[in-house]
Amino acid sequence: MTRQDVIVVIGATGNVGRQVVRGLLDEGRTVRALVRTPETARLPEPVEVFRGDLTSPETLRPALDGARSVFLVWPSLPLAAAPAVVDALAEGDRRIVYLSSAGIDDDRDEQADPINHFHAGLERLIEGSGARWTFLRCTSFATSVLEWGDQVREGVVREAFGGSSRTLIHERDIAAVAVRALTGDGYGGRRLMLSGPAPISQVEQVRVIGEVLGRPVRFEEVPLDVLRERMRAEGWSDPGIDGMFTAYAAMAALDQPVWNTVEEVTGRPARTFRQWVDDHAPAFS
Repeated sequence: MTRQDVIVVIGATGNVGRQVVRGLLDEGRTVRALVRTPETARLPEPVEVFRGDLTSPETLRPALDGARSVFLVWPSLPLAAAPAVVDALAEGDRRIVYLSSAGIDDDRDEQADPINHFHAGLERLIEGSGARWTFLRCTSFATSVLEWGDQVREGVVREAFGGSSRTLIHERDIAAVAVRALTGDGYGGRRLMLSGPAPISQVEQVRVIGEVLGRPVRFEEVPLDVLRERMRAEGWSDPGIDGMFTAYAAMAALDQPVWNTVEEVTGRPARTFRQWVDDHAPAFS
């Protein structure tokens, strides 16, 4: 087995990571999955499952041994844990394909919200590591809508910023681009901007969900102070909440970006939000 045959997927049990694993297996690649709890990973049998934890960089080495490429999804961990991990991933001229954010503003030293601040910092670490890298800068994931599951079943989705639009992207499209970046040439040192095919507001998202499910579902706007208390209960800090409110307000006021990178890389157009809902309809039943 050569190093080019082995690809490590970090985040293999997540929505995108599972699709990356599937796509690599379909191409006959040898896939290693780095997971914290192999016992509950439930990955296809050909996958070599390794126990590892990004907060303990020394646990990564068995999975990385002999591997040429790494797909990296970073969970909600402090950036302080990242330098040692990035150093380990970069050893031996490995290729790193990192799942990043389209919201990064390269003209700012400090990003406008905590999520993009984190992604920008990790990109800088990877760039400085000496690794061959590709950044998948994605717009919001359509899978974020799964959080509405209980509300959809009740028939009312209660959120703020109903007019805010996002170019939601299907996780299968992200994964298809990731597979190309992990296995093909021509993507090194590139920031691939990935989006769904069109912006869609939260009100419209709820309408489409109802249409696909064939039952009435409506959107109900909630006051910002109610949403703030909800986010505090979930562990958000006030500065983090303010940053997210600013981002959502901008989504309501500004045109959201659309890129055709998915089609350019994979040869097929990005899937629509309606297609995503159809694929995930059982989650709302």
